[in-house]
Amino acid sequence: MPRATVEITPSGQRPDEDPSLAVRNNGGAAPSTEPAPAGRREALLVLSFGGPEGHADVLPFLENVTRGRGIPRERLEEVAEHYHHFGGVSPINEQNKALIAALEKELVAAGVDLPVYWGNRNWAPYVEDTWAQMADDGIEHAYVFPTSAYASFSGCRQYHEDIARARVSTTSPTRPGGPTAEKLPHYFDTPGFVTANADALAAALASLPDDVRDTARLVATAHSIPNAMAAVAGPDGGAYEAELLAAAERVVAEVAPGRSFDLVWQSRSGPPSVPWLEPDVNDHLRALAAAGETAVVLFPVGFISDHLEVIWDLDNEARQTAEELGLAFARAATAGTHPAFVESIRMLLEERRAGGLPRLGTNCAASCCYVQRRPPADTAANSRPPVG
Repeated sequence: MPRATVEITPSGQRPDEDPSLAVRNNGGAAPSTEPAPAGRREALLVLSFGGPEGHADVLPFLENVTRGRGIPRERLEEVAEHYHHFGGVSPINEQNKALIAALEKELVAAGVDLPVYWGNRNWAPYVEDTWAQMADDGIEHAYVFPTSAYASFSGCRQYHEDIARARVSTTSPTRPGGPTAEKLPHYFDTPGFVTANADALAAALASLPDDVRDTARLVATAHSIPNAMAAVAGPDGGAYEAELLAAAERVVAEVAPGRSFDLVWQSRSGPPSVPWLEPDVNDHLRALAAAGETAVVLFPVGFISDHLEVIWDLDNEARQTAEELGLAFARAATAGTHPAFVESIRMLLEERRAGGLPRLGTNCAASCCYVQRRPPADTAANSRPPVG
């Protein structure tokens, strides 16, 4: 199932020029500061990365993920083995289904009468197909919850692009582009997200032997991105790292006030010639062991579910590194369907429906997180595609 390839930038306009993606996706107007108009048919869309559902899906899925980057097939086949290790199935799909079920229950309990839809960037259900379904169902406006909590091209702007692609791909004689849309804001600092991660960190610490529990090094992890992408994340640059540090500080403060922690990176997918955020989690574990540390707890605050990059890169590779080094090891769960996290998503939705000044992630400037695409020859060699 190939992903649709369409041009989302109007003719004669640069991608980093006004009107912004946020404005275009909202039908030409900035996300409103006024309450949602009465009677407007609205929906919540969970927008995610997507993942294969069986062995036969793996390579076509990876080809979707890496389209236009010129990554050699042998590199795709190498990453495909990670999926084949788990039966060719990415756990992200079932996790999204579970999150949607929890959200539907949360909305009903709170008296919020909104349908919940699901669309993906790289595999079925494709967001383009979901958008067409929403249009057919008479939905006029969609609030989009992305499965990424942070700023950056891949963490925020690319979701705006997904919405734009879906709208360009949706043809309707009565509603060209289908529903208007606004992306929900960054949620790294919402109380529910912090609580979910704090509860998971506390449980991971409790799983360690008594003699190392109080001295174990706390290590937050997040997906590495190119330094150039990190430099332009957010309105003033550097927002990806700043938001991750802020989230990790809040999580640790709830569990072990005053205790130090490290922020490190995982799942690098670019060629060695391109600088990415460092240190890598495995290199950091080696440095900790060399410094005399005896135990470590990883908490993947950069992710919201235990998808393949978490269970492969941490539960397999990082755990193996720790064992080889003689480090006691524990890995905290992600937010997943923790009730506090689900509640926080509902609160983000209600915040936008009530109006008020749109926060970062909703009304992003045209140039925010913009990264100029590089030619395939500059990115292909030794690249590992990101996985979900």
